[in-house]
Amino acid sequence: MESSNIFSCVLFFLTAIISAIFLKQRKSFCRSKRRLLPPGEMGLPLVGETMDFYRAQKNNRLFEEFVQPRLAKYGPIFKTNLMGSPTVIVNGAEANRFILSSEFKLVVSSWPSSSVQLMGTNSIMGKQLGEQHRCIRSLISSSLNYAHLEALVPKICNTVELHLQKNWQGKDNLSLYRSTKVLTFTIVFECFLGLKVDPQMVNTFERVLEGVFKPAINFPGTKFSRAKKARQEIEKEMVKVVREKRKEMESGLEPIEKGGLTLLARLVAAMIQGEITEEEVVDNVIVLVFAAHDTTSFAIAMTFKMLAQHPEWYSRVHQEHMDILSNKGPHEGLTMEDTKKMKYTWQVARESMRLFPPIFGSFRKAIIDIEYEGFTIPKGWKVLWTTYGTHYNTDCFEDPLRFDPSRFEEGSIPPYVFLPFGGGTRACAGYQLAKLNILIFVHFVVTSYNWSLVYPNESITMDPLPFPAFGMPVNISPKMPSTP
Repeated sequence: MESSNIFSCVLFFLTAIISAIFLKQRKSFCRSKRRLLPPGEMGLPLVGETMDFYRAQKNNRLFEEFVQPRLAKYGPIFKTNLMGSPTVIVNGAEANRFILSSEFKLVVSSWPSSSVQLMGTNSIMGKQLGEQHRCIRSLISSSLNYAHLEALVPKICNTVELHLQKNWQGKDNLSLYRSTKVLTFTIVFECFLGLKVDPQMVNTFERVLEGVFKPAINFPGTKFSRAKKARQEIEKEMVKVVREKRKEMESGLEPIEKGGLTLLARLVAAMIQGEITEEEVVDNVIVLVFAAHDTTSFAIAMTFKMLAQHPEWYSRVHQEHMDILSNKGPHEGLTMEDTKKMKYTWQVARESMRLFPPIFGSFRKAIIDIEYEGFTIPKGWKVLWTTYGTHYNTDCFEDPLRFDPSRFEEGSIPPYVFLPFGGGTRACAGYQLAKLNILIFVHFVVTSYNWSLVYPNESITMDPLPFPAFGMPVNISPKMPSTP
């Protein structure tokens, strides 16, 4: 009898909460109807079209199965309801420019509650606005200026060589995607942050990622609950690391001046000087590890997939790297100047990222009523821009489904058309670091190994970021010195 009463109470409160949310959305929607909203369907009460969105996302066909049919029906701007929020999806270079250049004026970054909780409320991905966002972003960007990146090149080269010796030598096959995930994780930890990698930490970070776009229900057994526990493990370790670094710097073992330091040291120096808090240091270190390795590893994998499937471009890339090697002494390493000569490699990498973007797009939230293209986007509504809205757009790229790296010859791509790592004030600060990782890894592999795809038509899935369904297994063999 008692359990029956408890169940009745729980059911009553759940019904009350759902009814309140529904009435609030209905009131907001009715108020919005007096203005000209973009065309589209809002789907079912509360859930909207979320299930259709998730279904398409799982198959990495969000654009083909969710966006494209609505584009054909409603045009480049349309409304829907995703994850309980009225949402306007915009497509095209002009729409990208309008939204991405309006940060803090018309829109702010808006991620699902689960994403913010797992990445960190004090991170640049979280709820930071205005001056504090600019302060932390400036610290991160200053660690990625030309001088710092140039100093990173020999460190990245050494990390790549050690990785290949440990994980490639003596093997006939391996998961290329998994290999690149471990490598990029090691690079961001050891080269960029100045930390020693714990091999188990990679798996812990992956458990966090699994819950990023899941409902924020912290109930035992849910992916979000498992992700939350993994996040707590990481946070505990990072707090320890940050406090140890602070102790070193305050005792004079490492200078507090920010110039020339690793990113972690620069963030801790800012904390010592009262510019940011310990929570901000920890959250931003965590979010940067995610940003700097997951998307980059996918970009590398897709670059190798395209090289394997397009031998004419592989030949150009291989010759490019052999030419660089021919001008090197026996123990002379790569330099930043060498990476500037990798023209064909970077064209192939960018075309691979155009066809297989590391991110689908990102959400913003309107902070005032926005008038755009004759429609009103009401205050509080979400706005989603997509990479595919330009990457697969015939107005932006001729025959967009065809692989053609020559599209990326110098100066040929207009602004806001190619956005594999985002754009505007929230553009990925690590884009140039990702570029170095891609170019350097390609150099060492194409000059040392032959490889072929085990599954040439391997599908791409997405949960929450895209990845090869089977990890992109490849057959490998070392190149003989005379191998062309």
